[in-house]
Amino acid sequence: MTRTAIITGAGSGIGKATYELLKSRGYRVIGVDLRGSDIEGDLGTADGRRQAAADALAATGGSVDAVVAAAGISAPIAKTSAVNYFGVVEFLDALREALAKSENPRVAVVSSFSSLQPNDPALVDAMLAGDEETALRIGGEAEAQGETGGFVNYTSSKRAVARWVRRVAPMPEWAGEGIAVNAVGPGVVVTPMTEELLKTAGDALDKQLPMPLNGHAKAETIAEVLAFLVSEANTHMTGQTLYIDGGAEALLRGDDIWSAYPPVGGDAPGDAPE
Repeated sequence: MTRTAIITGAGSGIGKATYELLKSRGYRVIGVDLRGSDIEGDLGTADGRRQAAADALAATGGSVDAVVAAAGISAPIAKTSAVNYFGVVEFLDALREALAKSENPRVAVVSSFSSLQPNDPALVDAMLAGDEETALRIGGEAEAQGETGGFVNYTSSKRAVARWVRRVAPMPEWAGEGIAVNAVGPGVVVTPMTEELLKTAGDALDKQLPMPLNGHAKAETIAEVLAFLVSEANTHMTGQTLYIDGGAEALLRGDDIWSAYPPVGGDAPGDAPE
C-alpha cells in the first residue's frame, strides 16, 4: 500500500531532499512551505499553521502515514521560535488524529546540533508551556542585542523542539496510538540557508562545531535518516534525537551524557536521601 507523507519546509534544503527521496521510493508526498511547494503556508503564525494543516489534510483526503517537520529558519530574530517550535508542534498536533488512523504512523522533526549549545532557559520554558506571546517577547529582547545575542532564539528553539519530542513521544496520544516521534540533530549541512554563512564564517564555524567524520553533510544525507524514521521499518524507536554531525556531539560532549546516572552503589536517579 502506498504511504502518504506530508513534509514541511519542502521547498528547499533538507525538506526538499526528503520530499524527493520519499517520492522516489513510491510515497505519495505533499510538500508545505512558505513558497515553492504543493501547499503554501506561513508556519510562523497561528492562523498560517492551522490553514496549512487543513490544506495538507484536504490534499491527502485525510489519510496521513508520515510527517516530516523540516521547516525552519536560523535568523537571530524572535520569529525563529514561532517557526521552529510553534510551527512544528502546532502543525503536528493538528495532524495527530489523522496520523492515529494509519497502520504505521511516523513523525520525524528536524532539530539541530545547536540544541546542545547555550540557550535561554526562560525562552525554552515559554515555548514548552505553549506561551507564544511570552516566547516572542523574550526573543525580541534577545533580538535587540544584535546578531550575537539574537542567535539564542535559534538554539533555544531547537532545544525546545528536541525536548518536546522526548516529552510527548511516550505519551498515550502518541505512542499509545502507535505514532513514533523522533528528531534528527544535524551538524553543518550545505543548504541554501547555510551557503552564505559558510562562505563568510566557515572557518569559525568549523572550530565551534568540528565534524571529524567526512566534514559538512549534504541535505541528502539527512534525508536518508529521516526516511528511515518515518518508514514502517522503524517499529520501536521513539523520543530520540539522532545527531548526524560527523561526530561533533561525541567529540564535544564526551561522556557527559552518562552524568545523570550515579555509579553502582550510589543513589539511583530520583531516590530521596536518607
